[in-house]
Amino acid sequence: MDSFEGFLRRIVKSFNASGLDYMFTGALAVSYYGRARTTVDVDVIVAVGGDGWRERLLSTLRAAGLVVEEKMLDDALKSGCNVATFRDSKSPITVDIILSREKLAKKRGKVLGLPTYFQKPEDLVLSKLRMIEATEPRERAQKDVDDVKAILKFARVDLEKVRRKAEKDGTLRILESILSQQG
Repeated sequence: MDSFEGFLRRIVKSFNASGLDYMFTGALAVSYYGRARTTVDVDVIVAVGGDGWRERLLSTLRAAGLVVEEKMLDDALKSGCNVATFRDSKSPITVDIILSREKLAKKRGKVLGLPTYFQKPEDLVLSKLRMIEATEPRERAQKDVDDVKAILKFARVDLEKVRRKAEKDGTLRILESILSQQG
């Protein structure tokens, strides 16, 4: 069985070699911005579109040692949920591939000494706010609340930009509540 570190090295190296527009989000991105988080999966956003992206993505996932069922990718696109989960062949870890039709706004960074990309902190905060809004009962969203607090504390975040977008998303009251807790 492979370790999480070995798994992550395979994922990063495969995506770096692929030429795909990608970035990490979720717990890995939160950890990058300053709050160490454990996780049993890795979340990767991949820009889709143009010639050959599908074949390159499938090839990248196979090269990383994931069990690839092409139907899962097709189902994710057809359903509109745009998320496909693939499991590792050498460990119990999974990768959630989040398909985006937009150019990715990302930040360069490193994980395990390897160059890679992370979702920008503003967009990560906004996605966490949407998760908090959607989570019922609200107590189950505490992990996401703590993530937002940590990102705001440890990363450079354009708070006015986040406020404007949160207002459009209908999550501004959640953001303001979190900010009031930080004092």
